[in-house]
Amino acid sequence: MVSTTEMIFPKARIPYGTWGASYFPAWQTSPLAEVNIGQFAAESMNRILGIRRVPIKKLDYLVSASTVPWHWKFWNSPTLSSLMDHRVPGFHLEQACATGLQSVIHAAAEVEAGDKEVVGVLTFDRTSDSPASIFPERRAYRRTEVISDVWDNFGFDPATEKSMIAAAGNVARKYRLDRSEVDELAAHRYQQYFDTVESDFHQAVMVPLEILNVQGRSMGVIDQDLGVKQISISAMREMSELDSCVTSGTQTHAGDGMACLLVTNEEQAAELSSKPEIKISLVAKSEVRTGPSLMPEAPTLAVKRILERTGLTIDDMGVIKSHNPFAVNDLVLAHQLDFNWRMMNNTGCSLVWGHPQGPTLTRLIIEGLEEGVRLGGGYVLICGCAAGDVGIAAIFKVS
Repeated sequence: MVSTTEMIFPKARIPYGTWGASYFPAWQTSPLAEVNIGQFAAESMNRILGIRRVPIKKLDYLVSASTVPWHWKFWNSPTLSSLMDHRVPGFHLEQACATGLQSVIHAAAEVEAGDKEVVGVLTFDRTSDSPASIFPERRAYRRTEVISDVWDNFGFDPATEKSMIAAAGNVARKYRLDRSEVDELAAHRYQQYFDTVESDFHQAVMVPLEILNVQGRSMGVIDQDLGVKQISISAMREMSELDSCVTSGTQTHAGDGMACLLVTNEEQAAELSSKPEIKISLVAKSEVRTGPSLMPEAPTLAVKRILERTGLTIDDMGVIKSHNPFAVNDLVLAHQLDFNWRMMNNTGCSLVWGHPQGPTLTRLIIEGLEEGVRLGGGYVLICGCAAGDVGIAAIFKVS
C-alpha cells in the first residue's frame, strides 16, 4: 500500500461529484461543429458547476487545455474564466492525446504549492472544421505551406514520417498479435459501452448541453455520443485491414467535446463535494517515450514503470481505464502485464466514444473515478498514448 506521504501530491484532492463532461459527438455530426469550442466549453463548465452546486466564485485558478486552434486561443485561460463571469488567473497547455491527464497533474501541482485552493480544469477540442493554416516557408519553392491541423498531423509524424495507423501496425507485428483477438477485444469494448448506456452510469458523469447560435437560438441538445453504433463481432471480422490488425472498427474516430473537474486542497474538497466522506487523491504519474513509430506500446511501458515505482501490481488496481485509439493498445497492455483485457474499460473508452483529443483523458478520469466510487474505493489506473510515441499513466486512490 502507498502511504499518504509517498503520494506525488499529498495535499491535492478531487472533490467527488464536482465533475462533468459533454457527450462526444463524432466529427461533423452535431452543431458543435459550428461553434467557438472555447466559448462553449467555458459556458458549459459554468453550467456543470451550477448543476453540481459549486459556486463559480470558489475557483481561484483555471488550467485550460486544448490541442486544435480556436478563435481567441491566444488569450486562453483568462478569457475562458471571463466567459464564466469570473476573472481568475490561469494558463493553457496541450500535449496531444495526453492533454487531459497532464491538465489534472498540473492543477494538482498548483494546489500542492499552497498558492491555490480550488483549481478548475477545463479541457476541450473541436476536430470538426479544424483550421487550415497558411504560413511563410522560405525553404519551400512555393514560399508558403498549408496545413490542415487535425488531419495532417494524424497522417504524418515529422519525427518518423509515418502515420498513426502505421504505428499501430508496427506494434501489432512486433508483438505478433492475432487479428481475431483484436477484433474480439474491440467488439467487447462496444458491448461494454452499450451496456453502460443502458445503466444510470452516464447520468453521474455526463451532462446534456444545449448548443446556441450567435443569436442565442437553440441549435439542438447534445445528449448522446453521436456517431457511435453497435458493431457485432461478425461485422468486425469482415472489415478490411488498413494495416496489420487495424480496421475501421478497431480504431477510434475524431470528435468534439469538453470535460471539466476540480482539484482542491482537503478542506475545500470536504466543503464542495456532494459526498465529502469520499476522498480522491493522486498517487503517482509516469511518462515514457518509446521507439520510433511504436506509439501503441508506450502506455504499457508507462504502466510498468508506475507499478515498479509505487510497488503496486496490476492486480491491486480496482479500475483500469485506457485511452485506446487502437484496440492494439489494450491487447499489448493485457499480454505484457498478464491480465484479462475484459476486466478493463468496463464503462466505455475512447476506442468507442471517440477522440476529441483535449478532453479525452479527462473523461476517462471522470468515468474511472466514478466507477471506483461505485466499487467502494481502491486504486484507479488511467493510461494512454500520445503523439510522438509517448505513453502516460497515473494512479488515483479512492477511499
